[in-house]
Amino acid sequence: MDDEIDPAEVESLLDGADAPRVVDIRSPETFDRGHIPGSENVPFAELPDRVADFEGEERIVTVCPHGKASVQAARLIGSYEGTADARVESMRGGLEAWEGPLDAAESDDEAGADGEATSADEGPDAPF
Repeated sequence: MDDEIDPAEVESLLDGADAPRVVDIRSPETFDRGHIPGSENVPFAELPDRVADFEGEERIVTVCPHGKASVQAARLIGSYEGTADARVESMRGGLEAWEGPLDAAESDDEAGADGEATSADEGPDAPF
């Protein structure tokens, strides 16, 4: 692992041509409630079996709810031989510190006929 990266810098990088690969290590259910646009979900428990998926990447940012577990995920990815040349970072503060937009999966049950979100989307559940 190279270091931690501030959420604002991640957001800035995502707008550029050389956007990092953002790996969200939460469960699929929490990922679907809200995630950084363009990120991919690789639950922490699956990471050891999927670390080879990151071979050849230039820059990888790991994300979790509070920025603790993503440090461990970044270390795991960074220790893989196929990512030896990659810059691997954990997003400092996790999604709790993220101020940018979030994407959410929308099931047919949660959307109205016009595709707009319904009251089923509202409530106290945080995206993490």
